[in-house]
Amino acid sequence: MTNPIPSSPAAALADVQSRLAAAAREAGRDPASVHLIAVSKTFEAEAIVPVLDAGQRLFGENRVQEAKAKWPDLRARYPDTELHLIGPLQSNKTREAVELFDAIHTVDRPKIARAIAEEQQKQGKRLKLFIEVNTGEEAQKAGIAPKDTASFLAHCRDDLGLGIAGLMCIPPVDEEAAVHFAFLAKLARELGLPELSMGMSSDFETAAEFGATYVRVGSAIFGAR
Repeated sequence: MTNPIPSSPAAALADVQSRLAAAAREAGRDPASVHLIAVSKTFEAEAIVPVLDAGQRLFGENRVQEAKAKWPDLRARYPDTELHLIGPLQSNKTREAVELFDAIHTVDRPKIARAIAEEQQKQGKRLKLFIEVNTGEEAQKAGIAPKDTASFLAHCRDDLGLGIAGLMCIPPVDEEAAVHFAFLAKLARELGLPELSMGMSSDFETAAEFGATYVRVGSAIFGAR
């Protein structure tokens, strides 16, 4: 069943917050343990301000250049905002990404992991990092194969000194998301990782049920792109 989009971004935000809290409680979880990332990709600053004014302080962007164009000014006005990169990172954008973001959810290959490690060292900054897992093993999609996740985590930690907080996934669009969420949660438990970034506008309540600590919600807050 599709939930109607409320009349304003602030009202939509309140609706999503309420639904997320209810889903967490239904799963026997503290609603405060599930963090809502408002995904503001493709939306201009004037569309984001009402959501900021409503109290939201955690936002996600897909592209470094787009975020660089709008977020420095917004963060000057709302300095307690936290910004997460939830889209793919190109190695030539790593310096800017480490400068601009507080977290990266898409650590998905050794080259990017090394670039992040080098930039964090140069900038004296440590971001919250997630390994993106290609749970559906889709050829066209980024992410580490499930069977390679343990060795990649070891490489990030032991060889590069990266602090990896958790795992992230984007389930295949034509498969039941719950199966992928359950799989990612199990993999994170096996690897001793506490954070799970999973769930978007269509399935964030299901993600909360399966242990998500971050959900990434865009259109249900901002409207269709």
